[in-house]
Amino acid sequence: MNEVSDPRIQELRERKAAAHLGGGADKVARQHARGRMTARERLQLLLDKGTFREVDVFVTHNSSEFGLNEQKIPGDGVVTGYGTIQGRLVYVYSQDFTVFGGSVSRAHADKICKIMDMAMKNGAPLIGLNDSGGARIQEGVHSLAGYAEIFYRNVRSSGVIPQISVILGPCAGGAVYSPAITDFVIMVKETSHMFVTGPDVIKAVTHEDVTFEELGGASVHASKSGVAHFAAENEEDALFLAQHLVGYLPNNNLQDPPLQPATDDPLRQAPELDTIIPDNPNKPYDMKEVIRHVVDDGQLLEVHEHWARNILVGFARLGGRPVGIVAQQPTVLAGVLDVEASQKSARFVRFCDAFNVPLVVFEDVPGFMPGLNQEHGGIIRQGAKLLYAFCEATVPKLTVIVRKAYGGAYCVMNPRHIGADLVLAWPSAEIAVMGPEGAVNVIFRREIQDAEEAGARKAELVQEYRRRFANPYVAAAAGFIDNVIEPRETRPHLINALEMLRNKRDSLPPKKHGNIPL
Repeated sequence: MNEVSDPRIQELRERKAAAHLGGGADKVARQHARGRMTARERLQLLLDKGTFREVDVFVTHNSSEFGLNEQKIPGDGVVTGYGTIQGRLVYVYSQDFTVFGGSVSRAHADKICKIMDMAMKNGAPLIGLNDSGGARIQEGVHSLAGYAEIFYRNVRSSGVIPQISVILGPCAGGAVYSPAITDFVIMVKETSHMFVTGPDVIKAVTHEDVTFEELGGASVHASKSGVAHFAAENEEDALFLAQHLVGYLPNNNLQDPPLQPATDDPLRQAPELDTIIPDNPNKPYDMKEVIRHVVDDGQLLEVHEHWARNILVGFARLGGRPVGIVAQQPTVLAGVLDVEASQKSARFVRFCDAFNVPLVVFEDVPGFMPGLNQEHGGIIRQGAKLLYAFCEATVPKLTVIVRKAYGGAYCVMNPRHIGADLVLAWPSAEIAVMGPEGAVNVIFRREIQDAEEAGARKAELVQEYRRRFANPYVAAAAGFIDNVIEPRETRPHLINALEMLRNKRDSLPPKKHGNIPL
């Protein structure tokens, strides 16, 4: 029998067509009018062409409350399935705002949970495209139960498979906690919003007038709260970021990150680095320029670019091998470690360690930020997070001391004493308990006070202290630094070290988990 004339196949095609139309042509048109794609259009753009395979296309909700029994739409507001990105398997779900505003029913949540379970069993990344008005009110506690099931799986998957959340519309109330648990959150400027309580509730409770964008827009979460790791200009850019990010990550915690053929000479030197550090130790320079001269093709995918900008974290490649970069940024607060910088870098270090991504540190840290706000904000606890993260990490860990490495911040930024596999220093490195000026003020306080020409005497003492103590050779003589290198040689040294550490074996004592100072 010709399949086209078979009524069963005709019925199948009609049901699929209805499911693909979501909430109907008029609602699809309204979605487009807002400048937003539909759930399926987003998946087509995210995944390799023709690779998406849908799961649970015909699922509908089971609720008969408030007339919902008469409104059953196949798929129930979320498209789930799997496909490939750059030929690698990923599992996906994409919420459909044209169906009940993308609200989450128990059936909706069950679809997401099924795809999350499949991702865990098969050891592949999970990408969620969020565009939802929140819990489906008509279902009451059943909707909340569905959310809780999702949260539970987010936690169980954490550190096992990479989880990426792309926020392409509203994400409010309890719904925000699923993206918050995942590894990376990508938002879209002027389009996506995340908040626990909306503007109307805030106005009723605190009498504050605030817009959706001011309360939970991409720019706010990317620069102030740190909830968003990336703020994209549009949906296409957001989906490209998700693709690009996956390229640096392994499928799961038992695999290594994907190695690519090197397109940049592993022996390439960068003479520009020999003069990038100013003669004045208090003058800033752009650490991004240092990193670009070292990594493959100068490409750095910066994470949390607009939050806690005094420290840089992100992904790059060295000799084709993905690495996680942690570096001070001297152009912002002199690269000092504060509450937010400690949080930002600690979480990134732990992610890299969970997924076998080697860590490369570029250090230029004058210390921890002083001040009442910092102490009351928990700088002790927050700084301890970063210290804990580096101590706990068992991946290959390399440190390059570019300039300053002072005090307790030296101990926190991955020195050999807390497990660094190789520590290199540039000739400009200054390693000491504190800066030369501060040290001289303490050690020679009385002599400086008594001297007739205190200014000139202090300058002499500062130079003498810098010559005797604040240089890399004292630490190198003690074996704390493995080598002092010319800046131009940094790239080949790091690539060689990563190759040397390719088969590194290290493990922590048997335990359920440590107690990081949260």
